[in-house]
Amino acid sequence: MDPVSQAVVGATIASTSANRRTMPSVIAVGALAGMAADLDVLISSNNDPLLFLEYHRQFTHALLFAPLGALLVSVVLHPFFKRQLTYRQVLVACLLGYASHGLLDACTTYGTQLLWPLTDHRFAWHIISIIDPLFTLPLVTALILVMTRWRPVLVQRFALIWLCGYLGLGEFQRQRAMTAGLDLAASRGHLPLRLEAKPGFAQLLVWKTVYEWDGAFYVDGVRAGYDIQIYQGASIPKIDHVWADQQLPAGSQLRKDFDRFRWFSNDYLALDPERPNFIVDVRYSMNVHEIRPLWGIAFDQNIPEDHVDYQTNRRADAQTLDRFWRMLLGRPLDPPVPSNSESDSQHEGAPHGV
Repeated sequence: MDPVSQAVVGATIASTSANRRTMPSVIAVGALAGMAADLDVLISSNNDPLLFLEYHRQFTHALLFAPLGALLVSVVLHPFFKRQLTYRQVLVACLLGYASHGLLDACTTYGTQLLWPLTDHRFAWHIISIIDPLFTLPLVTALILVMTRWRPVLVQRFALIWLCGYLGLGEFQRQRAMTAGLDLAASRGHLPLRLEAKPGFAQLLVWKTVYEWDGAFYVDGVRAGYDIQIYQGASIPKIDHVWADQQLPAGSQLRKDFDRFRWFSNDYLALDPERPNFIVDVRYSMNVHEIRPLWGIAFDQNIPEDHVDYQTNRRADAQTLDRFWRMLLGRPLDPPVPSNSESDSQHEGAPHGV
């Protein structure tokens, strides 16, 4: 998640090891330790655009690395807190704060290698957006009150209950979105090979469902309010290792980069209909019912020994924002969203909107 969320969660978890006297210092240590794992963003290469994808949320986020990571952070922080805390207290706060980082990131959709080096599987529990003010701001408020020593024990308990309760609500909403996605697929006569549901940006009300059936991905939006509302989206043909075997030279750098990006995207890959040399990660888009990728890789089949070019697109125009608010408020989409599929017939003529 974002650094502020990581800091407040690290501080909240670390505060369980403190007493009234040490609480402010332990919170500060826990917050810093809670952000430390994201120093892996410094691992990058100008020559290899995908290197950071391999190492972000890798060893620094692994549970087995947490004791070593906490030890390193404690050595750095102890000189600044030695008047308020013993080294043991600093180390315990660092361990609690640091270990919380990987677990919180695993609650998002991006994927975290929690069990590295035992496996490179990216754990993604899809129960919270990478930024969610409704989750973070109450924790920030609680920690400020604790730092001012206003009923610290009571407020600390509230923070822990809010943290666990909000993540629990996320799982409850995810299950509702999954059920809605399966029902929608069944109404089309589809039996998905796999289906994922993930929250839209900064809330737990509107969700994105992606499922695979008959060589294509189907993307839709689900508003999981008191009643379920469906925002039918688009479909797009899937590409996989079979496509790569036919299109990309074996052993080339281009093929290696394709396999790396396929691993990162959990095999949710498609060709952009408007850019045939651009491979997109279907899981992510600006709005939940669209196939407008946030990132992908551009490649040139004529230069197979060159690296791919990793590109992002996070620009939100007025129309995108309008659709986001319409879905959040449960209103119909107007005008309909154009399909990114080869033809709207893949959705069996279902209209866009609620």
